[in-house]
Amino acid sequence: MPVLPGAEPFVSDPGDGSREIGVVLSHGLTGTPQSMRAWGEFLASDGIGVRGPRLPGHGTRWQDLNRTRWSDWYGEVERAVDDLRREYRSVFVFGQSMGGTLTLRLAQERGDDLAGIALVNPSVTTLRKDATIAPYIQWVVPFVPGVANDIKKPGVTELAYDRLPTRAAVSLTALWRLVRADLERVHLPVLLFHSPTDHVVEPVNSALVLQGISSHDVTDVVLDDSHHVATLDNDAPRIFSDSLAFVRRVHDDRTGGSHATDTAVSTPGTPA
Repeated sequence: MPVLPGAEPFVSDPGDGSREIGVVLSHGLTGTPQSMRAWGEFLASDGIGVRGPRLPGHGTRWQDLNRTRWSDWYGEVERAVDDLRREYRSVFVFGQSMGGTLTLRLAQERGDDLAGIALVNPSVTTLRKDATIAPYIQWVVPFVPGVANDIKKPGVTELAYDRLPTRAAVSLTALWRLVRADLERVHLPVLLFHSPTDHVVEPVNSALVLQGISSHDVTDVVLDDSHHVATLDNDAPRIFSDSLAFVRRVHDDRTGGSHATDTAVSTPGTPA
């Protein structure tokens, strides 16, 4: 199927040939690279290599998403990581919502290949009651109401499906179980952004992540002026600037670079 205008993947490499830091940015379930593009452009403007893959089944029509599973989405992000690793000294993965789930799984499975991760309202569970019946209705009810556009900032629209394909949602729950069971395997530096007022991914998700990971370098940033799709919301500038400082600091710590003595990326907040 044709890709929706604006849903295309994006790629950028520094024009001067430097290959120090590369970042993969993963969007969420039913979303598209559009929600991550401005973040990627900000990083690229500072000389960071970026890859913003379009996950299989996304950015075309919602029926296509029901034909994919979490392993398909994971594989696409993993390929982007391998692409950057061939050229860049330090590779990071940033993920929003389900993209954060995939990022956590990569940290668990490929931690030695990554320098660090950043998460924006990552999902590892849900408190929604209707989620418990999804496995039983997935073959007869192809979709449920959508979860897109939870944005506080007026006039901003997320390019995403207007419905949530049921079989894809059930596959995500299987990934959640794996990620929750292996949270202690995450040892990488972690920058976590979470919105206390999130109408899609409850704040308990970020609390579970913070409680479960084994990382010593952890920064928790509370986004008080954004809803779920924070990369398109009022706190986007803070996400962008804090994440740039994070990758520069971690990269310099790893390589002995000139910014190794910089201060922390932000003041940790209190998990909701």
